[in-house]
Amino acid sequence: MGLTEDLDILLSRELEAIKAAGRYRFLRTIETAQSPRVVLDGREVVLMCSNNYLGLADHPRLRRAAKEAIDRYGTGAVASRLVSGTMTLHEELEAALARFKGTQAALVFNCGYMANVGIISSLLGPEDVVFSDELNHASIIDGCRLSQARVVVFPHKDMNALEALLKREKGRRRMIVVDGVFSMDGDIAPLPDMVELAEDYGALLMVDEAHGTGVLGERGAGTVEHFGLTDRVPIQMGTLGKALGGFGAYVAGSDVLREYLINRARSFIFTTALPPADMAMALEAVRMVWEEPQRRRRLHQNVVYLVDGLKSLGFQVTNQGTAIIPVIIGPEDKTMDMSTKLLEYGVFVAGIRPPTVPPGTSRLRVTVMATHAQEDLDEALEAFERAGKEVGVI
Repeated sequence: MGLTEDLDILLSRELEAIKAAGRYRFLRTIETAQSPRVVLDGREVVLMCSNNYLGLADHPRLRRAAKEAIDRYGTGAVASRLVSGTMTLHEELEAALARFKGTQAALVFNCGYMANVGIISSLLGPEDVVFSDELNHASIIDGCRLSQARVVVFPHKDMNALEALLKREKGRRRMIVVDGVFSMDGDIAPLPDMVELAEDYGALLMVDEAHGTGVLGERGAGTVEHFGLTDRVPIQMGTLGKALGGFGAYVAGSDVLREYLINRARSFIFTTALPPADMAMALEAVRMVWEEPQRRRRLHQNVVYLVDGLKSLGFQVTNQGTAIIPVIIGPEDKTMDMSTKLLEYGVFVAGIRPPTVPPGTSRLRVTVMATHAQEDLDEALEAFERAGKEVGVI
């Protein structure tokens, strides 16, 4: 028996244990664009679990921008930004993002995970302390670990607990890191209180705007803009692959922060730059967020309509006006049964289980797009009612 066979036997045993624990995951293939309705397993269904909040991922303007960029700049950057990979579009996008976020500068990363890992691990070290909300995204958690700083986790959005920890925990440099909008709960971080604590106790503050970018704020710039705190949050990270419909990520802040990360962030330095098409799509998406505020208004109208409908059916729903609507089921088996039944009735909603969420809080992570028609939402509500009664959760 060779090394490959030995490895396969070992991994197969672990996979069987995952299946026995009810934690097995598998991929589903969508055969069309990420539109309100997609073709999945050969049939059309309503898509209710995408992060395409503004409906830009299949918009003709983004398609056209990508095609024109390929014609002019080719298909890839083929080197890191510090070698030969920096192209005109990278600099144009970073200038546009800085204007969008109201900061001096911005720097593009290849994805949100790489941005969080790179930013946190380059700013902090073994002599430092990082304060992290217990429900922060996995990319933040991994960035904190890689930094080798002392990680202090505080209860979700508990500012009294955070203040007590800030009083107690000392270090060369201290930083608070938080999701602006929490990815599995859809709730918004209490940034005004957090900014006050950071300023009072001399801590840095970093906000992950992955699910706030394009959705919140007067101009769609995110949670920080939503609270009017642009001048008081020194580090803002965000993604280009959710509401902006493309791929990649960014950090927005001062000129000095940008220069520092170019020199220290390993996930920026040691990777091939994003290709021209992605930059062009993001540029066009930022323009559309500025030019079309009606998309955000329509998105929030759809959120209110669906939340009210789900609550009227008897589901446990929490929502603070973001595009993420958690429908708490509780038991893992019933959560996955609901997901299966919903798909049977023509609605695709992913079930979320531990370890992604705490035990006992398994849920259907429902998301809404600005481009969902009322017909789509009504069909979803009808499917929820039928599935909920059959599974026995309403």
